[in-house]
Amino acid sequence: MALIQVNYLSKALFRTVPVQVILPANKISFATMDYAMQEGTKFKTLYLLHGLLGNYTDWVTGTRIQRWAEEKNLAVVMPSGDNAFYVNGITPNNDYGAFIGKELVEITRKMFPLSHNPEDTYIAGLSMGGFGAMRNGLKYSNTFSHIACLSGALHIFKQEHDAIKQEDLVFGDITEAAKTDKNPFVAMNDLIREGRPKPKIYMACGTEDSLLEASRYYHTLLEDNGFSVTYEEEPGGHEWDFWDRQIKKVLDWLPLSDIAGGLSSGNVKTH
Repeated sequence: MALIQVNYLSKALFRTVPVQVILPANKISFATMDYAMQEGTKFKTLYLLHGLLGNYTDWVTGTRIQRWAEEKNLAVVMPSGDNAFYVNGITPNNDYGAFIGKELVEITRKMFPLSHNPEDTYIAGLSMGGFGAMRNGLKYSNTFSHIACLSGALHIFKQEHDAIKQEDLVFGDITEAAKTDKNPFVAMNDLIREGRPKPKIYMACGTEDSLLEASRYYHTLLEDNGFSVTYEEEPGGHEWDFWDRQIKKVLDWLPLSDIAGGLSSGNVKTH
């Protein structure tokens, strides 16, 4: 398993941005004692988004995603989304929606041996990142075949204007923004109207989380509109213990292979 930090110049954000990548590329074959990855291997890929106040390191430090991705031979790409909810901002050089939904996928496919097949390309996130995964997974459904939304901040367009601090810096006028595809509900309707493929969706929220009602609402909304939704509630709040348990369930839900062979750190008996 390689844990790689990338810094590259983003066109959408017009600045150098950090991205962390988990790449299961350096396992050693038990039989040959050489690297097990065959030439031409293209990894299935999860684009994994952090929450408000976080950054690209959150998932690795807060959960066991690195070990579980290695077991599943899954590449994981973790960008920094600042506090921008992964939508295009109202000021120049803050096009976070295009950054996540198009640019990041394109650039990481050039940098790393990642599959270009939408069936092998997934997006997930927690809280603000759950919102971003849902919105961008629906808007860019030709790219992402599976969406996982954990404790998603899907309440933004359904509550009063104090949903987040300084939300006008992200969305502008929240009432007007709700009419655009920054709103996952609008992105969903656009997908249906345009006849694009419907991603499979996984949603989960803790029963002690204040965002539970929003998760229930969107779960029902998606199912009523013909989406395949796996939905879970379990004890827990808006916290890393919950997300650590749930990201394992997300990887088990995704169409990934069984544990792959090869020697790796902490797993020397696998063959």
